[in-house]
Amino acid sequence: MAPPEEIVGEAVEEFAAEKSDAGVGVPISNILIIIAMQTEALPLVTKFRLSEDTTESPFPKGVPWIRYHGIYKNLEINLVWPGKDAVFGVDSVGTISASLVTYASIQALKPDLIINLWDFGGFKVFDLYGIGTRQTFSTPNLVKELNLKFGKLSTGDSLDMSPQDEASILANGATIKDMEGAAVAYVADLFSVPVIFVKAVTDIVDGEKPTAEEFLQNLVAVTAALDQAVSQVIDFINGKCLSDL
Repeated sequence: MAPPEEIVGEAVEEFAAEKSDAGVGVPISNILIIIAMQTEALPLVTKFRLSEDTTESPFPKGVPWIRYHGIYKNLEINLVWPGKDAVFGVDSVGTISASLVTYASIQALKPDLIINLWDFGGFKVFDLYGIGTRQTFSTPNLVKELNLKFGKLSTGDSLDMSPQDEASILANGATIKDMEGAAVAYVADLFSVPVIFVKAVTDIVDGEKPTAEEFLQNLVAVTAALDQAVSQVIDFINGKCLSDL
């Protein structure tokens, strides 16, 4: 297994939104963390002492989305997890869920910055709208200070990779794949909310082991690595303006 990697920053393939000029010079105060799986969410809830909404939710009635919120140092943190699918009882992963949650969260919570956290698969090796190339918010100081890595991200709704997916991914030079990033980036771009991605590799998509098997084997270790990385990222952001990142 390749060691877990944490990635933040300027990835191209279906990645993230440009920053708006609003709020330049003003310290970041409101961070929205969007995360797909409960396994990944709970350590951060504990780390930042976040509380779950139990009486009044900012989201429409009937959706399974769950918000945890609290104050950490000088930051208001909202962590949103799409919850469990009502029919199948599994985490609501994928682009549709991610885009809906991102849209609703931006409208309700008005974040200064979005951080998208997910485990994803890594690789050894349409038209413009379909490709959806987007740029993350540039964070050269954060990346340098925390010794993080850059990567190009591709997003798709399947855990495994079809031949057509593989051809598109390789043609665009992506090295990692997730199931939500492009959807978060698209919605963030609509509302000019800067977004960065913190990712950790659970499996090598074009490796020898079956994807699902390797994913489950590595999930605990990778989640721990992701927890450590995002804690460092939040501490770095605290008290800083967007231009300081």
